[in-house]
Amino acid sequence: MRHKHADLIHAWAEGAEIEIFNCGQWVAVQHPTFSGSLEYRIKPTPKPDVVWYANPRIDGDICDYMRKIPVAGSNLKLTFDGETGELKYAEVIK
Repeated sequence: MRHKHADLIHAWAEGAEIEIFNCGQWVAVQHPTFSGSLEYRIKPTPKPDVVWYANPRIDGDICDYMRKIPVAGSNLKLTFDGETGELKYAEVIK
């Protein structure tokens, strides 16, 4: 009979980071026991932050000026958390 966590065991043996669900949250575990009564997963790869550049003007809507790459005149760099979408940093570019 195949072990409940066979795929995770193989992934861990090949170097994957394993997490265990404990007290309502996922926690990294160095030496998983792969108990059949517990939940495990491969640690997800975090989503990268998203950066937008802007040239906001008092006479226009900032959305009209948002770009994913800096262009001439960009004077604002906004960095958003890749996981939550929340603004992490706002930097004035001179």
